Amino acid sequence: MPPERGAGGDARPAGPLFAEGPPRAGDRMATVDGEVARVTYENDETGFRVLRVAVSGRPEPETWVGVGPPAPPGTRVRATGRYQQNPKHGLELKIETLLVIAPSTIEGLERYLGSGMIHGIGPSYAKRIVQAFGERTLEVLDRTPDRLRDVPGLGPRRAEAVAKAWGSQRAIGAIMIFLQSHGASPALATRIFKRFGPKALDLVARAPYRLALDVWGVGFKTADRIARSVGVGADAPERAQAGVLQTLHDLTTRGHAFSERGDLRDRAAAMLEREASDVDGAIDTLARDGRVRLDRVPAGPSLPASLAAAGLDGAALEAVYPVELHDAEVRLAKRLATLLGARAEIPPALAAEAIAAHEQRTSVTLAPAQRAAVEAAAAHRVIVITGGPGVGKTTVVRAVLSLFDRARLSVRLAAPTGRAAKRMTEATSREAVTLHRLLEFDPKAREFARRLARPLEADAIIVDEASMIDLPLADALLQAISDRARLVLVGDVDQLPSVGPGAVLRDVIASGAVPTVRLTQIFRQAEDSLIVRNAHRIHDGLPPEGATGTDGEFYVIERRESEAAAAAVHDLVTRRIPQRFGLDPVRDVQVLTPMHRGAAGAIALNESLQAALNPSGPSVTKGSRTLRVGDKVMQLKNDYDREVYNGDVGRVASVDPAARQVVVRFEERDVVYEDADLDELTLAYATTIHKSQGSEYPCVVVPILTAHFVMLSRNLIYTAVTRGKRLCVLVADPRALQLALGETRKEDRLTLLAHRLRVEHEARRAP
Repeated sequence: MPPERGAGGDARPAGPLFAEGPPRAGDRMATVDGEVARVTYENDETGFRVLRVAVSGRPEPETWVGVGPPAPPGTRVRATGRYQQNPKHGLELKIETLLVIAPSTIEGLERYLGSGMIHGIGPSYAKRIVQAFGERTLEVLDRTPDRLRDVPGLGPRRAEAVAKAWGSQRAIGAIMIFLQSHGASPALATRIFKRFGPKALDLVARAPYRLALDVWGVGFKTADRIARSVGVGADAPERAQAGVLQTLHDLTTRGHAFSERGDLRDRAAAMLEREASDVDGAIDTLARDGRVRLDRVPAGPSLPASLAAAGLDGAALEAVYPVELHDAEVRLAKRLATLLGARAEIPPALAAEAIAAHEQRTSVTLAPAQRAAVEAAAAHRVIVITGGPGVGKTTVVRAVLSLFDRARLSVRLAAPTGRAAKRMTEATSREAVTLHRLLEFDPKAREFARRLARPLEADAIIVDEASMIDLPLADALLQAISDRARLVLVGDVDQLPSVGPGAVLRDVIASGAVPTVRLTQIFRQAEDSLIVRNAHRIHDGLPPEGATGTDGEFYVIERRESEAAAAAVHDLVTRRIPQRFGLDPVRDVQVLTPMHRGAAGAIALNESLQAALNPSGPSVTKGSRTLRVGDKVMQLKNDYDREVYNGDVGRVASVDPAARQVVVRFEERDVVYEDADLDELTLAYATTIHKSQGSEYPCVVVPILTAHFVMLSRNLIYTAVTRGKRLCVLVADPRALQLALGETRKEDRLTLLAHRLRVEHEARRAP
């Protein structure tokens, strides 16, 4: 970073400005000047650095730790922070701000420029530059870098490279200082620069509210504080527009594809403390500028039931969409309708032959519904196969594969997550991949390589765990399927919908346009499973039956108070289940809870279980979370650069406390997290039921309490129970369980996919 001008001082590092004598941990905020003696660790992407700094009057260099601009050896720096005692490394200064100070002597300038901070300039060239311009060297670099061509031996090409490198360093420094002066922390300033690069300064000054939508970890309040700092008034039109976009974004993170205009207006007005009329005007402006899409939906029988369930008046419904979700929904409906209208090419006789051959080879006789599913795969380009646990979905997939093999069709298998793809591979003995891998996602371009212009080279695609597919991913999949290909969607529609926006599997079935086979018969091998039987009882609104002996696989333990339930969960996971069933409490047991907060929520349970199961070892603390070697952790957002996605679970393989670096192993692949990225991770000894979709565990422990009432529903409990393979334990208040079983809502989401698909399909069938 270019040095702060006018710092003055002599060539020796100055002492602390606000404190005399040796530093002590826990002292109040201190500002200290020094000279960087060594860079122990740095990551320019995150800005995190560990520096050894010589401070005047101190016998040994100090350790400074935190986020800041590049500061190579020889650089004079000024830090503001607090001293803290690191158990392993001793006393260190935790940096809150770090500024580079201009060298004030010829020797300091030479050391500064020759430190390696500018690529291609070492001590020799630094000496030549300083000899040429003396104490005006930094002024020349700032204002007239073309004069570098006059330096003997530098040469035009190297002079141009030095000028460019200095300009880049200057931009980083200016942005960091600007952002921090307007209320952004060093870590946030680094994240903003990483997202926008050299354009960050102009963007934050001109459109600060973009931070809330484009930078992970920045909420509207933070962006609003920065905006007010740079002069945006509380009544500014752009603030109202930003509030609308933020509110719409918040609703999509809850799964909705759009918001009804009146509801959006009222929510945004409350957040902004503005009149509803101001927000209405902001919505209209955003629509005119193409930043949101408005869609008027007429009342009628084709209107989705979810809208009526949400209490909206169909006759006056005006949907406000984020642009990308509106376009995805429209494209998806059109593409599905196109494939549904294409001719099917597998004769019924060939399907019958394939079924007979499959039954003879496997010695398994297909049930009528299973045969119907195979016949539907032959007769239609797109079909859905749905059903709960134990109804033979895997058997049907194998039979459909036999059909496609007999018809000499090339087939690709895929699932939304790595775990689901792995299970599909094990079940079929065919390679299955994640949808992102199937569609060849490019993390740098942040787009899929496979699309209509370059479709998948497959005659048929079979996708398992289809209830997990959100609207954008479903759109990407359909855009990558050629006109001649078939699509088979397999999943349990009674589970919770996707974490991302939309309820694609549910909407596709509800449209009535896509042939759907629902498997309901529980087969003999599954009938003996109390987990399977209870899953179907819960689906039907009946209370589950718990085992009474010590060799069961499904138990219901009554607890009415949250604290008592949390204690029971803790005892089950840490002592009773490992002792009785021999299951590893970290690897094999998963706590699933309806909510994050509360005594029996994911946050409190994670803290309790971490303290019991993994209390010591190398660790790093970020905010209120401590991550330790051996911890089970979950990824909280899609990170396309690292190829880890929302809901992925791994184990902390190593921690470097000094560098604040964590390595997490996901499915035998190590992923590195620097300090600024640790917000993407959370402990996963306990997680929400929503986050468990698509996963299976040897054992699940599920608290269900009246404190969770806002989340309780039949399909929430159904989803939790069906995650367990060997053992399921409900720690439940009977009143809460009864409330959940009586609530038949299915996570109603505001989408119009079913409506659009029905309309598109009927229009294409009309004479």
